[in-house]
Amino acid sequence: MAVLVDESTRVVVHGITGKEGSFHARQCIQYGTKVVAGVTPGKGGSLWEGVPVFDTVARAVKETRANTSLIFVPAPFAADSMLEAIEAGVDLIICITEGIPARDMLQVKAALKGSASRVIGPNCPGVISPGKAKVGIMPGAIFREGNIGVISRSGTLTYEIVDHLTQKGLGQSTCVGIGGDPIVGSSFVEILDIFARDPQTQLVVLIGEIGGTAEQEAAQLVMQGFPKPVTAFIAGQSAPAGKRMGHAGAIISGGRGTALEKMRALERAGIPVARTPDKVAELVQAALS
Repeated sequence: MAVLVDESTRVVVHGITGKEGSFHARQCIQYGTKVVAGVTPGKGGSLWEGVPVFDTVARAVKETRANTSLIFVPAPFAADSMLEAIEAGVDLIICITEGIPARDMLQVKAALKGSASRVIGPNCPGVISPGKAKVGIMPGAIFREGNIGVISRSGTLTYEIVDHLTQKGLGQSTCVGIGGDPIVGSSFVEILDIFARDPQTQLVVLIGEIGGTAEQEAAQLVMQGFPKPVTAFIAGQSAPAGKRMGHAGAIISGGRGTALEKMRALERAGIPVARTPDKVAELVQAALS
């Protein structure tokens, strides 16, 4: 069993006829993911490599029973795309787009309240359950099916740490990139709660970075009795205050959100924290031995 995406996932790709959408939709299909529809306004009724294209998400869901959205829509229109998927009753909405204004994401967060939809991202690599489905932009070849859950704010660090895990024979149940923006659809705490109920997942790797308090909130959840071992890595250990590092949410402001602050909170919760990405796999092996 995996979480969020598996063999039953039916994907509608928003922006499937664009450069990014078409490239990554093709990669997902080659991995084995069921891409059942695309959405591009004005191109409804056409086919993209045999996949039907619709003008609206609602029509795509009605005609193909799509239950997951994968969004490659440009930033000025991405929030509307998420709102359209929420209104259409899509279960899982994964938004890869970066640069979405925070005010737009506040509208999306408001629309999620009372809905049955979940948003992953934006500004994320997506979700992969190795051997089952890839819904995003991750390089599928480095992932291996297993029992380690991964939650990360960073796409490239996910790839690096997963590669170390795989090389040591430590496969993954599901890897979730929650995104690096200040306002994201799903938090560490929410995904940890899902992993807690997944029988395949035996341990969770948490990959955080500077900025915000999401890692401290995850530490608090673990202290309250999270039922599985957790290991962690925090990026930005030498980052200067006041300078944004890579992601919009990766900034130390007002002296808060430092890597040291987050590492101390995690360690107080009993979570081993690696000092470098290559040490994460060793901590995982030790925790499982």
